[in-house]
Amino acid sequence: MSHKILVVDDEEEVRKTIRLQLKGTGLEVVEAEDGKRGIEMLDAENVTLVDAILCDVRMPNINGVEAVAYFRREYPHIPVIVLTGYPDVKLAVEFMKEGVTEYLVKPVEKEKLVETIMKAVSQRTRVGGDGPKM
Repeated sequence: MSHKILVVDDEEEVRKTIRLQLKGTGLEVVEAEDGKRGIEMLDAENVTLVDAILCDVRMPNINGVEAVAYFRREYPHIPVIVLTGYPDVKLAVEFMKEGVTEYLVKPVEKEKLVETIMKAVSQRTRVGGDGPKM
């Protein structure tokens, strides 16, 4: 079964690298060049098809902090992984409080990236589906 990952990063080279690293893992990559486009894609797509979001922090238009807040508020069932080239402990703590699954620093090793995404995908709660009954 293939899983769809939304990669939100303003650097084309980073998106390409991630796509190549995930090749052959059964993970399908959908790309957005900034937070604004990532939000538009999620809102336009059938969001039940996206299994995890990998989001950069420093981007034009809508940055990662704003995008992640939106993803967590509007799509709490989709795990969000933050991937940044600028580690910031305070920001990492804030993201984790918001429910971000993982905070990774670029460059990230392929094994770590694949493992983190696979873990996130397995934790994804299906909308109106097989999630725990309250």
